[in-house]
Amino acid sequence: MTTNEIKRTNHAVYQVCYHFVWIPKRRKKVLVGAVAQRLKEICDEVVVENGWTILRLAIQPDHVHLFVEATPKEAPHEIVRAFKGRSSRILRQEFPHLLRLPSLWTHSYFCRTAGNVSAAVIEHYIQGQKGT
Repeated sequence: MTTNEIKRTNHAVYQVCYHFVWIPKRRKKVLVGAVAQRLKEICDEVVVENGWTILRLAIQPDHVHLFVEATPKEAPHEIVRAFKGRSSRILRQEFPHLLRLPSLWTHSYFCRTAGNVSAAVIEHYIQGQKGT
């Protein structure tokens, strides 16, 4: 887990960071012990495959906080779906007691963008540009 920095491609310069929070169905406290450890491993696999970076990951018994740096190509719903979809499938296969829940995760999630600059700083910068 590294600190976020400006990334570059041939056509873009970007820094895209998201804070996601999602919960197990019925907010059950099932993310403990081996389940939590395996969830961390799955999240690590997802970021490697997609070229993202986990900045912070906190797995609580009844919810997950993920601060991830992604590329501008993916929409937030695609990013969280990658984590929730794979983890649900694998965890329910490997831990049969999770099959008692109708699904591992709720359909909902929280998402907030994050960066090093506030909205006020961006507004001030744009207002200060010549010709606007």
